[in-house]
Amino acid sequence: MAKVKNKNLRTLISYIMLTFGCMLAALALETFLIPNTILDGGVTGISIIISKLTDIPLSILVLLVNIPFMYIGYKNLGKNFLIRTIYSVTVFSLSLSYFNLLEPFTEEMLLATVYGGVLLGIGVGIVIHFGGCVDGTESVAIVVSKKSSFSVGQVVLMFNLIIYTVAGFMFGFDRAMFSLLTYVITFKVIDFVSEGLEQAKAALIVTDKGTSLSKEIYNRLGRTTTTIKGKGLISGEKEVLYCVLTRIEVYELNRIIDEMDESAFVTILDVQDIIGDHIKSTNKIKKLGKN
Repeated sequence: MAKVKNKNLRTLISYIMLTFGCMLAALALETFLIPNTILDGGVTGISIIISKLTDIPLSILVLLVNIPFMYIGYKNLGKNFLIRTIYSVTVFSLSLSYFNLLEPFTEEMLLATVYGGVLLGIGVGIVIHFGGCVDGTESVAIVVSKKSSFSVGQVVLMFNLIIYTVAGFMFGFDRAMFSLLTYVITFKVIDFVSEGLEQAKAALIVTDKGTSLSKEIYNRLGRTTTTIKGKGLISGEKEVLYCVLTRIEVYELNRIIDEMDESAFVTILDVQDIIGDHIKSTNKIKKLGKN
């Protein structure tokens, strides 16, 4: 029973932090960036552009534009990701509506860029760290990354460069350059808070349930694992699973392990580079299974 209580407490804390992160990100947008026509990237950036062209409230657009992205995230990252993303986007949208009533903190472009970028990065980093998402671009980027040679970060960057180019033609290229600077600052802060937007992670899982864990990781994350035979000094024969994944998938991996083998020992490592033909596409797995 105590373990169930701990899980409930852990879940409660994670949702409190999701709420705080969403509110902080919304505060940065409405009091620093948007009043100075400095755009965020991704879905939020698209929503800001549409809002300025149509006068539709940004809070409503963020919800509507994120819907197809949330569905893609659900298909590739599972039900838990969908629940937390729906919660995060809803809180983010409500916070945008509330903070829209506040006066801008500054009209100085450089101050707005730096402080807005830092606050936005902290907020988004907290949300991602606790398994949520306020911008569905990354979930699509994960899908593209699995089926191409591009990393998650490269896909997001290309997507944002298109948005900033459009913003340059619409609002002036000085605004586009400030927006790009904000993106760089936000990216670095997210890197500090949640350990990187695109940085690959390697999981080493010492378990007695290697086969079932491997299948569940593949079913829910689409990631393959390499099984290594191991032997503990006290615990005896064990299986060691090695899996490379993205930072946004680490939370879901922890949930899988927590549900299936709470006695497993897990180490998450940073991966500086990946060399070789790392299998990303599930089509390759299906072909291997037929042979």
